[in-house]
Amino acid sequence: MEDDITLYVGLDVHKDSITVAYALGAGEVELLGKIGTTKTDIERLCKRLLSKARRIRIVYEAGPCGYGLYRQLVQKGFDCMVCAPSLIPRKPGERVKTDRRDAIKLVRSLRAGDLSAVYVPSVEDEAFRDLARAWVSAKDDLKRARQRLKAFLLSHGVRYIGRADWGQAHRRWLSAYAFDSTWQQLAFEEHRRAIEDRLAQCDRLEAALREAVVNWRFYPAVLGLQTMRGVQFTTAVGMLAELGDLSRFAHPRQLMAWLGVTPSEHSSGEKRRQGSITKNGNSYARKLLIEAAWSYRHPARVSPDIQRRHEEIPKPIVDRSWDAQVRLCQRYRKLVARGKQKNIAVVAVARELAGFIWDISRLAMSLALRPEVRMA
Repeated sequence: MEDDITLYVGLDVHKDSITVAYALGAGEVELLGKIGTTKTDIERLCKRLLSKARRIRIVYEAGPCGYGLYRQLVQKGFDCMVCAPSLIPRKPGERVKTDRRDAIKLVRSLRAGDLSAVYVPSVEDEAFRDLARAWVSAKDDLKRARQRLKAFLLSHGVRYIGRADWGQAHRRWLSAYAFDSTWQQLAFEEHRRAIEDRLAQCDRLEAALREAVVNWRFYPAVLGLQTMRGVQFTTAVGMLAELGDLSRFAHPRQLMAWLGVTPSEHSSGEKRRQGSITKNGNSYARKLLIEAAWSYRHPARVSPDIQRRHEEIPKPIVDRSWDAQVRLCQRYRKLVARGKQKNIAVVAVARELAGFIWDISRLAMSLALRPEVRMA
């Protein structure tokens, strides 16, 4: 066993099996075989790897199996990386894909330094993100349930005279409407009850989320981001749950690139061509960012809701949020005056908004460390 040689290990992870390949230094890549996914199987693999070298680097692709394997390997002292599957180099025209080939490819790419690591959240952050995603899923289910009821009523020629915004008047009308056919009435009641069930589920999850966020380590950043226009509780919690620790971004441009709001580019020689945004990274965080950016198409002002969110927030954060509002509102008007389409202008505003989110969240976290600053 050579102590000064690094052992590179690639794991092709599935639900019930893991295919393992390795290479000792610059040597040939060898196939170790297929193992199970239980804790005993992983411990047995660790012992086999330690018998070959002391310096070991392990990599596997991010997937539906989560980060349990990563945490288990790190706890045992291994240098482990979870890589982004979409950024693994692939040969053009390669049409054969097997678990063995994938494991070998991971070893070669890890040794060459061609892999990009994904951010692995802490256990607490992942638990809070799961709660936030459950809330998002419940709201999506509510939206689909409402669409099904609207389609059902439209197919039978039933139209609500007024604004069908699911307000109190609209819901009272739905509860009072009745079909002549007993079977149609039964179907209608089931659609309506599905909406009520989803509403109750959303209320339960939102209450749990508001209770849990107070004990979350990024709670100061949640409060700080809500000082900005267009960033309410849902947006602040949703973005921070997906982004995690913003201190991992050394510059706001890195956050913009991670959110996928930077323009794509295909330049060669003297020609520089920029296209639409890359849409890399987390799609839900990007959706929240662009939805928040739409509020900056109006002149800068502090509404009563924003003023309430400013209460008990340190003045540097409030001043920074006002600077952001003034700049972004002017930015939108200038782009529209130059002939840019509204959608393009909003995306440009969203890109700069990501920079302010990076700045304000870091400022809020740093101020929260002082005992004299009260964030809640």
